[in-house]
Amino acid sequence: MQDQILDHLQFLYGAERARDVYPCLVKIINTYQMSLGSHPGMVSSRFSEEDAILITYGDMVRASGERPLLTLNNFLSRTIQDCINTIHILPFFPYSSDDGFSIIDYRQVDPALGDWSDIQSIENFFSLMFDAVVNHVSSQSIWFDEFRAWQEPYKDYFIVVPEGALLSRVFRPRSLPLLTEVETTDGPKQVWTTFSSDQIDLNFANPDVLLEVIDTLLFYVEKGAKFIRLDAIAYIWKENDTNCIHLPQTHEIIQLMRSVLDIVAPQVLIITETNVPHEENISYFGNGHNEAQMVYNFSLPPLTLHAFHHGNAQILSQWASGLTLSSYEVSFFNFLASHDGIGLTPARGLISDEDVQDIARRVEALGGFVSYRSNPDGSESPYELNLGYIDALREPGVEEPAELVARRFLAAQAIMLALRGVPGIYFHSLFGSGSWYEGVEMSGQKRRINRQKLQRDQLLDELNDPASLRSQVFYPYAHMLRQRMAEPAFHPTGEQEIIDVHPSIFALWRRSHSGDQQVLCLQNVANETIDIVVDLGYSQGSDLKFIDLLADREFRSSKNRLAIQIPAYGVFWLRPK
Repeated sequence: MQDQILDHLQFLYGAERARDVYPCLVKIINTYQMSLGSHPGMVSSRFSEEDAILITYGDMVRASGERPLLTLNNFLSRTIQDCINTIHILPFFPYSSDDGFSIIDYRQVDPALGDWSDIQSIENFFSLMFDAVVNHVSSQSIWFDEFRAWQEPYKDYFIVVPEGALLSRVFRPRSLPLLTEVETTDGPKQVWTTFSSDQIDLNFANPDVLLEVIDTLLFYVEKGAKFIRLDAIAYIWKENDTNCIHLPQTHEIIQLMRSVLDIVAPQVLIITETNVPHEENISYFGNGHNEAQMVYNFSLPPLTLHAFHHGNAQILSQWASGLTLSSYEVSFFNFLASHDGIGLTPARGLISDEDVQDIARRVEALGGFVSYRSNPDGSESPYELNLGYIDALREPGVEEPAELVARRFLAAQAIMLALRGVPGIYFHSLFGSGSWYEGVEMSGQKRRINRQKLQRDQLLDELNDPASLRSQVFYPYAHMLRQRMAEPAFHPTGEQEIIDVHPSIFALWRRSHSGDQQVLCLQNVANETIDIVVDLGYSQGSDLKFIDLLADREFRSSKNRLAIQIPAYGVFWLRPK
């Protein structure tokens, strides 16, 4: 493994420089090995059907006079401990902008949220995912203060772009300037800022930066992280006259991080956040053994939205039938909503450009917002939808009862839960939140539309009201999660077979690794009742009883066929007996 580490360093920095960096990295590894204890060998099983991850801000639930992290822990341990086993706390460090993603200090908990003891208290009930926001740091960080003072070693921690640099091919995720001019004691400098003028990109061509970042990752492990999410990782390496995304050095750095973690803490998993087209996204699995153990399944949210908008799941089914894993060491991180908007770039090439535009127009008709990015030819393309996912599924101009809104939303969530992978559930999805327009108005930021902070007592009151949308979403959702975690057929790396039964039905078999446990999952994406017949094949037997895991009902097949009527937005998870 240590030979692999040296190979990674040589690829990044050349043989001579790698020999100088290598002992520094080994020292970091040895320090954390002593701190964390010995972890001989590799972990035999990284995933389980019991895995489900809740995505939340540290202050998503608030109560007067309480530290938000303490309030969050008390609320979640009380409501979801039996259906969720991992909490992804979005960046909880001191920050200056972007709701936490412009970090001032990687190693401190934002005092407005609490302290490290509060983080560790959450670990008493749940596994933890931490964010490693290492593409950039805040312009208010100590590192950047020292850069402006032109002090060693920090004057080489950031990317100063000389005049004449060839930047026309650089991929831009947002329609914002790529470079920001800052004053230093050595004069004005043009520094690289992929996402905003407050988020200054780090210079990974400097090995000191890489060492700092790896030390930080291991610090997170020491503080309880089981999953480490590499935010915006696709952009971390820059080369003149390239697109500066998915470069070979980027993959090499992730493989180096994986090698280090496999030595120090092999139980810790890397998850890459790369909001890009599907084939580029899954490249972060590497060869299935050497890079990220999980990648965000970014094409799933827009394709699911497309299916419900059209009442037709054929494109979604066709795409899902091609979802393969390169090994049992990796899995997809399936999600429909997150703290960000709904990315459209991962849908390109899977649906037509006109369909992408149709989705954007429909979201605007529903009162949502569309964000655009600049193309090399000067045109703009929609890249993100800003609207709560529950609202993005609605019919424009129609007043709909809460029961219909909840049923349709849960059908979409059931698709995500049924697919092979680990489900990631955003807090506002699980608790049935709608769009927060006041947040957009107050901040001027479109993404605030799904980042509302909720008062605990009011939230509990709404959950206790059977007529509320929150109640009609949360309790059936939690029931689905509990049923899923009890079935080996839903193992994240188990087998998956998409079947064709009707254009409006997203249908698949999920099977355990051994094949002796299986569930037939049927989800109706249309607002009409559909009659189907599923050909079970001779291997299923001629007369089987099926138990619906989600409701108290049974079905029986005849002559290798299962005839069933699925109501509008109905969901059936059928286990044969």
